[in-house]
Amino acid sequence: MSWSKQDYPESLKNLPSDVRNKAIEIGNALLDEGYEEGRAIAIATDRAHKSEEGTQTDKAEYHVTVHDDGWQLKKAEGERAIMVEETKEKLLERAKRYATDHSGTLVVYKEDGSVENHLYQK
Repeated sequence: MSWSKQDYPESLKNLPSDVRNKAIEIGNALLDEGYEEGRAIAIATDRAHKSEEGTQTDKAEYHVTVHDDGWQLKKAEGERAIMVEETKEKLLERAKRYATDHSGTLVVYKEDGSVENHLYQK
């Protein structure tokens, strides 16, 4: 089943519209090639983000990852945590503001280390 701008997987809903539209386009091509839907979503999302990165080169990238004391915000390639919170939810509240104030993007990870979401701050 093909996806459209009105009917697409739930996991694409938090993407910026331009990235989501690119992911839908790529995902449909992958589905046509016989990829399983879950795999198509993952590949399409990754490729759409990489496509968008070319237009976002001036933005710093910050990562939300697991930390010994809960969750941390680090700048990509950074050595130390910018901030740490006990819960992911508390950290995301602060991290979104921080990324916005610093014209950055957030890459949010799951506990297992896989990417959960990319958030483009304005």
